[in-house]
Amino acid sequence: MLSLAVATREETFERMGDPLADRGIDARHVQCEERTTHLTDPPTEFDGFDVGFVHPSRIMEGGVADALLDVPWVNDREAILTSRNKADVIARLARAGLPVPDTVLVSNPVDDAELEAVFERFDPPVVVKPNSTTRGTGVVKVGDLDSFLGVADYLALVHDYQATGDRSFLVQEYVPDAKDYRAMCIDGEYVGAVERRLPDPARSVGRWKHNVHRGAEAEGVDLADDLRDLAERTAEKLGIPWLGVDLLVTDDRAVVSETNARPTIDDETKYEPDFYDDLAALIEGQV
Repeated sequence: MLSLAVATREETFERMGDPLADRGIDARHVQCEERTTHLTDPPTEFDGFDVGFVHPSRIMEGGVADALLDVPWVNDREAILTSRNKADVIARLARAGLPVPDTVLVSNPVDDAELEAVFERFDPPVVVKPNSTTRGTGVVKVGDLDSFLGVADYLALVHDYQATGDRSFLVQEYVPDAKDYRAMCIDGEYVGAVERRLPDPARSVGRWKHNVHRGAEAEGVDLADDLRDLAERTAEKLGIPWLGVDLLVTDDRAVVSETNARPTIDDETKYEPDFYDDLAALIEGQV
């Protein structure tokens, strides 16, 4: 049986275990973060693996995991770095002619005149998001210039801390009344999708983020062919084998808002019937 190192104990690990075991893959958790690790006399728990699922989210600890596990990854360090850099993804996709939201990268420090010019480019509100955030953390919607400059001030204070490596953030058009889909691709092929939707009470009080970790619900959907194709072209362009592609879809357009190279696996009933067969084949193909 193939031994798979999984650097998370959250929903993905719990859901993948039995289906992969049925296909000859033993998924075992290996803790890479929030621990102490002896580097010159490493623990034996890192021994005996054939392949890693996705590179740990923390790059420094992931480097240690690379050394101690010494296995190929389904999504390696480069894949994680590519997807995490939202500006990089938007720039690559836009240059390839794929539809993305109108977006500006701000790399601190910049002066107020430049920020005002950025804000005036858009029809308010705008979305301001850290370049490397996940789960909607730090993402805000801003409707006026003074508030926008205030948010930029706070980000400048954070970026003034000398240990902060990434001093960038994105200003992006807000796409109103859009449906929010997460399409999953394995080795460039569409394998299913969910629609992420806030409950009615949350929407009625003005909440707008559709992240599941913020209270949205994920419902399996039969995605239209053109949206499947958009997800597959995104995965092909980025060259990431295991990828979640986030789509915002209105009556007259669809855009790729961002991607996730460490996507959560939802209940298998929300994906195509061969989902775990395709995932197992992807894992086996790394060896």
